[in-house]
Amino acid sequence: NTRSFGAEVRLVGDTLDEAVEYARELEREHGYTFVHPFEDPQIIAGQSTVALEMLEQRGDLDVVVVPIGGGGLISGIGSVYKALRPEVRIVGVESAAFPSMKRSLEEGKRVKLAPASTIADGIAVKQPGELTLGLVRELVDDIVTVDEEEIANAILLLLEREKTVVEGAAATTLAALYNRRIAVEAGQRVGLLLCGGNIDVNLLSRIIERGLAKDGRIVRLDVTVRDRPGNLARLLNLIADAEANVLEVHHERNFEEVALGDVHIELTLETRGTEHLRDLARAVREAGFEVERL
Repeated sequence: NTRSFGAEVRLVGDTLDEAVEYARELEREHGYTFVHPFEDPQIIAGQSTVALEMLEQRGDLDVVVVPIGGGGLISGIGSVYKALRPEVRIVGVESAAFPSMKRSLEEGKRVKLAPASTIADGIAVKQPGELTLGLVRELVDDIVTVDEEEIANAILLLLEREKTVVEGAAATTLAALYNRRIAVEAGQRVGLLLCGGNIDVNLLSRIIERGLAKDGRIVRLDVTVRDRPGNLARLLNLIADAEANVLEVHHERNFEEVALGDVHIELTLETRGTEHLRDLARAVREAGFEVERL
């Protein structure tokens, strides 16, 4: 989309810091104007307009939760809320892989983290800015972290429940609330900022499949049957009667771990969830087959 507006796009590095370093080289080499993604008063002011929109839409929020990378977005949002509704609690969320702002506040200076990996790449910042560190110290009430599994689960939850596609950074706010990282009193109104939907479709596909597997809606079973004609058909009929859907079947009899006269059948199935899976496994065992979940 950026290229469609006539821009030249260069993909450099694995983190924001590496991209910024390369952009600085271009600035020195060609005399370009460098626009920092967070360490710039005008950028922060622009991002603060998000809070004005939030206040216009819902002026009764008690807690506002914002992702933190370099700290520009939460600095802008915090500045508006603390000026207009100072009683609102501002909470920042970082990936546990890149807690640079939290660590910097704890140590009282800018901390530079070692390289790491996170699906919340939009907030994968190894070191916060000097300007944003001061603003966050003044404006933000608390900072919490969430891990990769929690972020992935939040992406899937938003997709399934809200029909909303978000990137990893955006999902951190729901991940923090859902996993009780944020103390919220009964009756309080919480606003979660979903800061973007820039997620690779291949990554989204893996998150969906992994989430379905975790919920027992996609499952792999290893079933041992006697190597006799008709047993595979009996097994598949049991699965059909239980209203599970067969995605894949692998039939194995030739390796040492398979007893002579037996066959291992590895099944990948779609189910309605863990309870449906338990009912299915019970029916298979009652039919005389051995079954294990892989």
